[in-house]
Amino acid sequence: MKKHINIRNILAGVAALSLGLSGCSDEFLDRPPLDAIVDANFYQNDDQILAASAPLYNIVWFAYNDKASHGIGDARGGILTSGSYQLENVRFNTTGETPENGAAWRAFYNVVAQSNSLINNIESFAGEEVTDRIKNHGLAEGRFMRGLAFSYLVQNWGPVPIITNNTTLLQDTTLTRNTEESVWQFIIKDIRFAAENLPESSVQTGRLNKWSAEGLLAKMYLTRAGVSGSRNQSDLDSAAYFAKRVIDNSGASLMENYEDLFKIANNNNEETLAALQWTYNAGQAGAWGAQNSVQAFLAFGSEITGFGDGWGGDIGASKWMLDLYDDYTFDTRRKATFMFPGDHYSYITQVPAGGTAQELRVPARSNDGARDYNGRAWVKKYVVGRPEDNDGKVVQQGTEINTYILRLSDVYLVYAEAILSKDPSAALTYVNMVRERAGVSPLSSVSWEDIFEERMREFAMEGQAWYEFTRLHYYNPELAYQILSEQDRGTFRIYPDKLPDPTLWDVEIPSDDTSPRFFNVNESNFLIPIPSSELSRAPNLRKPPVPYDFSSGE
Repeated sequence: MKKHINIRNILAGVAALSLGLSGCSDEFLDRPPLDAIVDANFYQNDDQILAASAPLYNIVWFAYNDKASHGIGDARGGILTSGSYQLENVRFNTTGETPENGAAWRAFYNVVAQSNSLINNIESFAGEEVTDRIKNHGLAEGRFMRGLAFSYLVQNWGPVPIITNNTTLLQDTTLTRNTEESVWQFIIKDIRFAAENLPESSVQTGRLNKWSAEGLLAKMYLTRAGVSGSRNQSDLDSAAYFAKRVIDNSGASLMENYEDLFKIANNNNEETLAALQWTYNAGQAGAWGAQNSVQAFLAFGSEITGFGDGWGGDIGASKWMLDLYDDYTFDTRRKATFMFPGDHYSYITQVPAGGTAQELRVPARSNDGARDYNGRAWVKKYVVGRPEDNDGKVVQQGTEINTYILRLSDVYLVYAEAILSKDPSAALTYVNMVRERAGVSPLSSVSWEDIFEERMREFAMEGQAWYEFTRLHYYNPELAYQILSEQDRGTFRIYPDKLPDPTLWDVEIPSDDTSPRFFNVNESNFLIPIPSSELSRAPNLRKPPVPYDFSSGE
């Protein structure tokens, strides 16, 4: 049975809550956000519990999703390149002042803070009419999102503070970082709690369920397996166990057409295990931050957004990323992720300046005297088009396309990597299922490198690539540095064989190109530095990390 997840039924509770959330503190460690619902009279029935947790599905993640996700997750991971935008991340010069650094840090700790508020308020104020089922559900949602946020924090900044009580932080002058081992133990505890307390079927369309948590738990175990410096077989076995449970029991299935995954009409499809949920008109409704703004920064021009946004003309796939594709035509993920000159998207309308509406055929904007070309492979993924392409539900800097947290193909590849050494034939089966959907030939054998590169192709521009490297870095840092340092992140030209309707493209580096292409990555610049503003407000963050005290029960 397929479980379709649709958030429509839980958005009613978001509007009122998000008005308060929009005033979050800029510096979490300076003072915790105090804008979550704290009224003891609110948590009196099941509906109110669910309304209180609804903002965890969108607005608290906005500052990361907006620009930092593709700046850190894709630019640092080698997927995205640019001539100017995100350049510090592209070139591994991320500093304490890099905007995406501060935005991501604050977003993750905002998720932590709002999750803490939800957890603590349910435990303190839940009324007699609240059923145990929904009380545990709300607690599980809070701990799922908190664990997810800490997984991003520890992978980006290494040792970070574990915070479970927002109010005591105001008086806490001893705040310090906790060891990476402690943070991972905390993450596993949170996600295990979620898996044990979420129902097998979502209580409302759009909500997390047991399989959301078990799928994420599998991924967390796969990453934690390497934290000690070598891969822990027990953690790999746990990753395989939970991944297989999701594969066998969730009812989820791969969508037939990869490109369909990134259409608003297919939000919460049969492949979705967990996703952030957005509402397109949030900014206009006074609830800025509950909308998905990424189209504004990724789309190559305003002619395909319908508004003054569409600022992505200077960004696109790296040469390294394009070289990973088996074939630019037959691997359907390429066209679904990056636009080549001449690509045709029948479901996106293009209205050139002074022109008339037409189906999008990606223009070639340059000519070398003999051939047309583009200097970027523009981003397609999460670019959904104009209002008329989406039942009117697009505004400037606002769409309602879901952001995937976890989909089934991810679980397939987690399972394949976890069992690779024990059962390579089963690993091969699941890798080939992902490849078959993408339209490329099956492999006859599979290696770690095959799975790694498959993940790059499958999840490009979903903010995941960087976290493939952080997973690798735990147990083989030299290989992580080597791959990153050898990625070609320089400029190039894409020549179609003909226009319109090209069938082949040549990706060439001009002979006179002098752009920097490779950037050295090593121990000194791999992890992101803690934002300077946070260090100035919480100087104890400079102290050596300490183990977390789990005796409090968390």
